[in-house]
Amino acid sequence: MPSATSSKLRIAIIGAGPGGLSSAIALSELPDVDVRVYEKAGELTELGGGISVNHNGLKVLELLGLRDAVRGASTNPMVQRNAYTGEIVDAGQPHDPSNVYEARRIRRLVLQRALAARVPANLVDFNKKLASLEDIGADGVRVVFEDGTETTVDLVVGADGIRSLVRKHMYPNYALSYARQVGWRTLIPIDRLKHVPDLPLTTTSWWYGKAMSFWLSPVNEPPNLSDLEFTARVFNEPPIPGRTVSWGINVSNGEVFSRFTDVDPRLVEAFKQVPEGSWREFASFEGPVVDSLSAWDKLALVGDASHPSAGGFGAGSSFAMEDSWILARTIEYTRSKLMSAEPAEIVAGALKTFNTVRRPFYQAMWQFRQSQAKFLKEVGRKEYDDFDGDLRRRFASDGLGAKRGKGFLSFVYDSDIGKAWSEFLESDKT
Repeated sequence: MPSATSSKLRIAIIGAGPGGLSSAIALSELPDVDVRVYEKAGELTELGGGISVNHNGLKVLELLGLRDAVRGASTNPMVQRNAYTGEIVDAGQPHDPSNVYEARRIRRLVLQRALAARVPANLVDFNKKLASLEDIGADGVRVVFEDGTETTVDLVVGADGIRSLVRKHMYPNYALSYARQVGWRTLIPIDRLKHVPDLPLTTTSWWYGKAMSFWLSPVNEPPNLSDLEFTARVFNEPPIPGRTVSWGINVSNGEVFSRFTDVDPRLVEAFKQVPEGSWREFASFEGPVVDSLSAWDKLALVGDASHPSAGGFGAGSSFAMEDSWILARTIEYTRSKLMSAEPAEIVAGALKTFNTVRRPFYQAMWQFRQSQAKFLKEVGRKEYDDFDGDLRRRFASDGLGAKRGKGFLSFVYDSDIGKAWSEFLESDKT
């Protein structure tokens, strides 16, 4: 039903990653809105290798009309191996071909392109780096960019990532901390690995006793398997001034390979097949859960901007899309309750509901991560008296950096954002 407000709702989305693009999709489908996306880069970037899309991510992709456009390789079984011996220490959950919501691993590029294709034409403005936000009362928010241009809107959506400038305006003293984790990521064409005998081409984590691990996973759905994602990770890495950054920087093959010379020969040979110049280095950062996902009754945070968690859950893109879809629903719902209200009143009411639905989820995530200090400390050990035995004991129970059995973190991975919204609507009737 069209809104009875006196003017269109003006919305500025800062950032054109998965959170920004999914926000553009969900919000632009509402009646009487004027949505623009502002991206600091000159074009949509395609950094990164693979990403995980679990049950919750597949559910929100359905709601965004993108389920059929995003396919990938099942992550089951997710096998755990000793990287020295190659022996299996945990066989993982079996693959269930009948489960259409089974976790998938896909190329980030595939998700990015699918989202971009669904965004209405000419909605994204490039080379627009945010300079400042100003609360101008009933008139909304003045958004100023570094090129000197500006716009005035009723709602600003901060989808600008872990180092969010929108969050900085909300929480000037918010501090990120380095999580002492660094990952090197690349994609290897399968053709380069065919000569490696008995190299598993299914999802496999190889654990290395010096606080390191390797992740190999297909990112294409058979029979179109063309690339294998290869991630090497260090869990107790001291910071390097000027080098420890969250975005991907180029590193040489030699720099990565020099750390992993005494592992299973299959891994050594796989390392040698990585095309020179394709490794990217990413350091992990984290921060506490914010007091509110909104401010000024006009600013909202979605995705990594709202919950810097060092990538510990491997579902950041899905969380961002869930945020985006819920934000659109809260505006729609508030309009239905306040039919003759002005935009400012609608936005304020919608953001209150947005916090009610989403912040408890991120609070629970943060509390769970804090509870996992024992497991994370175990992963960060560099010396073991009995590495294989300790590894097997660790994977005998669930935890971050340990086994992720059926039902582990079900409130995250098995959630259904559409169902969560329906439950909120039912509770709000009382």
